[in-house]
Amino acid sequence: MDLDVLNMFVIAGGTLAIPILAFVASFLLWPSALIKIYYWYWRRALGMQVKYADYDDYQFCFSYRGRPGFRPSILMLHGFSAHKDMWLSVVKFLPKNLHLVCVDMPGHEGTTRSSLDDYSINGQVKRIHQFVECIKLNRKPFHLIGTSMGGNVAGVYAAQYPAEICSLSLVCPAGLPYPTDNKFLKCLRELKESERIDRIPLIPSTPEEMADMLKLCSYVRFKVPQQILQGLVDVRIPHNEFYRKLFLEITDEKSRHALHENMSKIKAPTQIIWGKQDQVLDVSGADVLAKSISDCQVHILENCGHSVVVERPRKTAKLVLEFLALVHNTENNKKLA
Repeated sequence: MDLDVLNMFVIAGGTLAIPILAFVASFLLWPSALIKIYYWYWRRALGMQVKYADYDDYQFCFSYRGRPGFRPSILMLHGFSAHKDMWLSVVKFLPKNLHLVCVDMPGHEGTTRSSLDDYSINGQVKRIHQFVECIKLNRKPFHLIGTSMGGNVAGVYAAQYPAEICSLSLVCPAGLPYPTDNKFLKCLRELKESERIDRIPLIPSTPEEMADMLKLCSYVRFKVPQQILQGLVDVRIPHNEFYRKLFLEITDEKSRHALHENMSKIKAPTQIIWGKQDQVLDVSGADVLAKSISDCQVHILENCGHSVVVERPRKTAKLVLEFLALVHNTENNKKLA
């Protein structure tokens, strides 16, 4: 082989090796950075753009795709200690002509965090209403969807601002007295009695605790490499003190059953989606809601835990789209009657 050709292959091989080695080094040394890059790439691939909205001296961070149009806009509220990007797995299966908005909840990710803010469920509802007004999402009624803590906020929002909501999806929402107790709720009671707030299962500080949290939240057993577990912990650790304060706030007496106290005021057509094997918030909560909300349909997903939007994103998207179509057809029939 000609020496110049051989040199060309050596140089080409070295050029390819550099990004490969850089990727391996990032994976081994800075897994948290790799996770952030992953979300950035996924947002970009799905056409989700990040933007900020200011309300006085308070800043909201959100991602969006599409523009308001004939069909209702969709506002998505994530759960405790998560962020707007948790919805990306569902966004993947939603039509690109829908106007989607995913906001970082108060104190989370890019949205303002202040020790003076009210992080109770009612306090968060007020903040989300400020956000909605900021981006003028309430020019016409929109569809609101929330999961876990975000489901609690979404339900109370729909009760307090009924004119703004055309339909509502609650995915395994918090804020209810659950008829069936589970291991997690018993564990919480024990922690409160012993005042061991440093041991909350949803606030991991080590890769092992992160693995335990994933097992608690998911029925599907994901095989997560140790380095990714470390990266997930590294991303969360700087925020754990805030998460502890927030957790105590939303499990306090004035917030613990906020959805239950407001559910009879919900007038919008409502959809309940729950994982049958949810170990965090028992699926028996679905019946509690169904008995109190007049226009309500319930979907129980087999072989699914608390992290419905991660475990069953395609199914979640399908159910939401079918529900929106049903609500739209029902409204049209009323107009024609």
